[in-house]
Order: sequence, then structure tokens, then C-alpha cells
Amino acid sequence: MAVLPHPPEVPGEPNDKVQHIAAFVTLTLLGSFAYPATALVQLLIRLSLFGAAIEVVQAIPALHRDSDIWDWVADTLAIAVALIAVWWLRRPKA
Repeated sequence: MAVLPHPPEVPGEPNDKVQHIAAFVTLTLLGSFAYPATALVQLLIRLSLFGAAIEVVQAIPALHRDSDIWDWVADTLAIAVALIAVWWLRRPKA
């Protein structure tokens, strides 16, 4: 949906940053559970690069989308916060 020229409306009409945060928290949690042996830093780097790639694609004029570096920043912060939560849940209990 991130690269569709006219994405569908999301119920409740959350703003763009909320949609980015929700999408990347979801991707981060799914990625961390699907690939538990992958270092969390690697997930951060790869998902952040994916977010950057989305912004590059959205800069294509034919798509009629807005590319915004702050969307990528929101993506990366959402990934980091979600990974901190994953790390906290995975840490050995005393």
C-alpha cells in the first residue's frame, strides 16, 4: 500500500506518521518472531533500509505520492522502540 498511487482509506483516518509507525512496529514484531536468530541490530538496519526504499519509490512522480524524510525517521524510531521491547522480553530473567 505504501507505493500505490491511490492507497485505500484507513478506518479512523489516522495521520501519515501514525500509519508509518503502526506499519513498522508490526513489521518489526513479525520479523523478530519470524527470525529469532537474527541479531536485533540487523533487523533495525534492514527494516530501516526498507523504509528508506519506500520513500525513494514514493518520490517517483508518476505515483503521485509524497516522499518525506520524516516518514523514514518515524519508521526507524518505531523499529527501534519495538526492538527495545523485543530485547526486553527476550532478556534472561533473574
